[in-house]
Amino acid sequence: MGANSSIEKVIMFDGVCNLCNGAVLFVIKRDAKAVFHFAALQSDFGKKQLNELGVSRTNFDTIILLKEGKVYKKSNAALEIAKELNGLWPMLYVFKIIPSFIRDAVYNTIANNRYKWFGKKDSCMLPTPELQARFVR
Repeated sequence: MGANSSIEKVIMFDGVCNLCNGAVLFVIKRDAKAVFHFAALQSDFGKKQLNELGVSRTNFDTIILLKEGKVYKKSNAALEIAKELNGLWPMLYVFKIIPSFIRDAVYNTIANNRYKWFGKKDSCMLPTPELQARFVR
């Protein structure tokens, strides 16, 4: 990850999606150890990673987790993230027993309708000064 090689867990998200921005804030509130960093898929870092992963740089319909050298997408990313949160959220990891093609079908339905159901912004979210260190550019 270049200049950010010391960062081991990066959540890459659609920076203009209201649902995605809400999910980032949800994770921040439940990530007491601050293990996650964040990058909009539209950011320079995001575009570079998408290019390296061979993922579309125009269709931002998936959350991507870069974790300790591995890449997780869609429902696998969501479950890996939940596993590290405070509270009862790690219990969601039990859904790993459901085949990913079934989990991803539900994920895709939400992802394909996220702008219609939750709306979108004209530009990416700007983190508060307190949170800027957790965002990769």
